[in-house]
Amino acid sequence: MRKTGVLGAAMVLGLAGVASAQEAGNAAAQANNPLANMTAFNIQDYYIGELTESDESANQAWFRFAKPFSVGETNWIMRASLPISTLPTPPRGEKETGIGDLNAFAAYLIDTGNPAVSFGIGPQITAPTGKEEVASEKWSAGFANVLFNASSPKFQYGYLLTWQESFAGDDDRADVNMGAFQPFAIYQLGKGNYLRSAPIWVYNFENDNYSVPLGVGAGKVIKKGKTVYNLFVEPQFSVADDGPNQPEWQVFLGFNMQFL
Repeated sequence: MRKTGVLGAAMVLGLAGVASAQEAGNAAAQANNPLANMTAFNIQDYYIGELTESDESANQAWFRFAKPFSVGETNWIMRASLPISTLPTPPRGEKETGIGDLNAFAAYLIDTGNPAVSFGIGPQITAPTGKEEVASEKWSAGFANVLFNASSPKFQYGYLLTWQESFAGDDDRADVNMGAFQPFAIYQLGKGNYLRSAPIWVYNFENDNYSVPLGVGAGKVIKKGKTVYNLFVEPQFSVADDGPNQPEWQVFLGFNMQFL
């Protein structure tokens, strides 16, 4: 009886350890999923070491909040983003810091038949909440499309595709017609550690300016209670660009939180 009890307790502890490891693995796999079914708050920053045609530095911090919600029998996720930018301004290149334009999108989550694959598409809108020197002063609208594939516990990948065009605002400011594509790849190293690449490729349809950076970084996922913390750093370098004020190189930093 005593031996059976010891073996039973050992089996329970072993199963608990396996379950805990699986839970940690799932948390790590979903930590970088923009469509994860949980509330999230992210603080992210781009330190831009050099801008094209000016050799000036800049900085853009982002505060992002995501929340899943339902409308009838449909599932959605909303993400709102607000930047605080420090940019050089002509003609002398003196830097101005201020709040930028508020952007939000709502993605309808389509049933892919595979719970590990998330796919969403929906409208986005940008409101002119910022100050003149660091914002567009335009209302813009468009769409956002997101894919995230976590079928493999070792390697996750996907993309975020957005496009928006201005429809109202200050007539003296330049019109907005901008597309952006962000591919992302995550390779899990174990114990919450991972390698990552998530550059944003931008194309301006108004003037044909563009920016194509590439980068490789590292991150760490830590699950504490009902909160998943995700910290990362990713240096990025331009492989192709055209036009002024495109980043030659930058460092992408992030502190993300997901609330289970």
